[in-house]
Amino acid sequence: MEIVKNREKGIYLIIDPSWEENLLLPQIRQIVQEEIVAIQIWDNFKDEQQFLPLIDKICEISHAQHIPVIINNHWKLLECTRLDGVHFDSIPKNWNKIKDKFLEAHIIGLTCNNDLSDLKWAEKNQLNYVSFCSVFPSKTSNSCELVNFETIEKAKEQYSLPVFLAGGISHENLPLLSHLYFDGIAMVSGIMSAKKPQEAIQKYRTILNQ
Repeated sequence: MEIVKNREKGIYLIIDPSWEENLLLPQIRQIVQEEIVAIQIWDNFKDEQQFLPLIDKICEISHAQHIPVIINNHWKLLECTRLDGVHFDSIPKNWNKIKDKFLEAHIIGLTCNNDLSDLKWAEKNQLNYVSFCSVFPSKTSNSCELVNFETIEKAKEQYSLPVFLAGGISHENLPLLSHLYFDGIAMVSGIMSAKKPQEAIQKYRTILNQ
């Protein structure tokens, strides 16, 4: 499965499943009216949370607009839900088992940082995309090291996988990335916390593709 389908830079949305459903689902319903690449469900479930019904609801809303839904790390959920793929924070130790079951029919991505050996591994193993984290300081990406812009430049020079940038991106600092070659941005609070998320997406898309 592909995650980049046209020449324009796209927006990849990351959502926090610990939000109350009566806040989360209406926000998603607004967001999917805009053109976004995919929705990733962040690995931030509450203790004892019944998350399978929530995943099904998110998939139903997103699939109605032909938007794939990806889970963060929990690859086994691909077997019992309508999820379209999985995003790993690091190279999984049991990759051979995962690859044999899911590689061909699902979207699989990987978070990378300044060590390009992870990106080399991702391309060798035919993943669909990588995401560099974090390009700016970020509260939601506080476990990521800051990625040097030079690393991103080398990535696009040496490898062919689609590259997304994540972490601390805002309308104000997005123009600072304009000299880099990448395929899109991964967003969390910049869209999910916006009072008018559709307008926020439209503004990001305009800046991205100027």
